[in-house]
Amino acid sequence: MGTVIVITSGKGGTGKTSLTGGIGAALARRGSKVLCIDGDIGLRNLDITLGMTDAALMDFTDVISGQCELDRAAVPHPTVSNLSLLTAPLTLPEEFAGEEGFRAMLDQAREVYDYILIDCPAGLGQGFRLATCGADRAVVVSVSDPSSLRDAQRVVTQLAHLETVHLVVNRVRRPLLKKMETTIDHAMDTAGLPLLGLVPEDANVQLASGRGQLLADSGKGAAQAFGNIARRLQGEEVPLMKIPRW
Repeated sequence: MGTVIVITSGKGGTGKTSLTGGIGAALARRGSKVLCIDGDIGLRNLDITLGMTDAALMDFTDVISGQCELDRAAVPHPTVSNLSLLTAPLTLPEEFAGEEGFRAMLDQAREVYDYILIDCPAGLGQGFRLATCGADRAVVVSVSDPSSLRDAQRVVTQLAHLETVHLVVNRVRRPLLKKMETTIDHAMDTAGLPLLGLVPEDANVQLASGRGQLLADSGKGAAQAFGNIARRLQGEEVPLMKIPRW
């Protein structure tokens, strides 16, 4: 039985979509069967992060409505075995089964995949409620500035129905942390969450996305951080990576 993990944030610009794609690819490279679901209706970008621009012809509403089977709508990644994408619609159809239908689709996915990662839209609106309704656990993504951490706190209050909620601090730069006189411990305390991982600021993430490519598994920088987070999700104990001093 697979695990559904929703990856969410209180605001846009935290790198949540890149994190979803990076962790999904890392889990797949480690042998897990992974489905990445884009939950951002109308603003979908997960296909670009995965290097699968416009590869998906069907979306999750086609599966929920019964127009298409999950195994046909989920598109395999062209280079990473065990990794598939199920995209979001541009708009919701008039007759949409809502949270009940979304949960039923996730139950189908649990029978096939080891991990189902949902890229949740930012904010706390209808899209957030849909993406989180059937999750088993959540990862809240924040950057280290006070406003982002405050927004992460607000998200946590809406995830009380989940037993396991973790924090990932993304795009970390040590000089900025020092200048702000803050630490990762403070970020954890502010968000009120245990830490799942740190991801350093890495220009390669933006470069790969701009080229419509999946971030290569280089074993350093953000790629290393994604791999470490994947290992922790699989139950391994992995030390936090050291953030470069640039």
